[in-house]
Amino acid sequence: MSTLEGMHAPEFSLQNESGEWVSLSDYTGKKHVVLYFYPKDATPGCTLQAQTFRDNYEDFAERDTVILGVSPDDEVSHEKFSSKQQLPFSLLSDTEHAVAEKYGVWKLKKSFGKEYMGIERSTFLIDPTGTVVKEWRKVKVDGHIDEVYQTLLQVLNEGLGDSK
Repeated sequence: MSTLEGMHAPEFSLQNESGEWVSLSDYTGKKHVVLYFYPKDATPGCTLQAQTFRDNYEDFAERDTVILGVSPDDEVSHEKFSSKQQLPFSLLSDTEHAVAEKYGVWKLKKSFGKEYMGIERSTFLIDPTGTVVKEWRKVKVDGHIDEVYQTLLQVLNEGLGDSK
């Protein structure tokens, strides 16, 4: 899929770990959104990524930015994972991977010679108008949160959301 940067982010409504519906439009005109897609709850890389977002949550919240994690896991799995990791943000259940497909992150993957469809770890920074101001695809967890946070600061300080 080509880049979503500069385009209106695909709308979605998904249930979170508490069974509540969360929509991108809930934040339109109010907050920036860090929307991150990850393959599976409670796996090493995904746990580290969630912990990193958790540990930096206040920095984002102080800048009117919400963090939303999305994976194909169901609400029960998300609730267990969120509770165990004490996550202060919502994990959204995309069991049919419809939202992952809209964002172009549902990909053919290979592991140990086997091919399967799954989430390509990706993050999207969406401004209050609903525009994707930055996207990261094929994310490596180490250092990623710093890059997302620095980009958010640039967007807030320089108004990059208006120029891209």
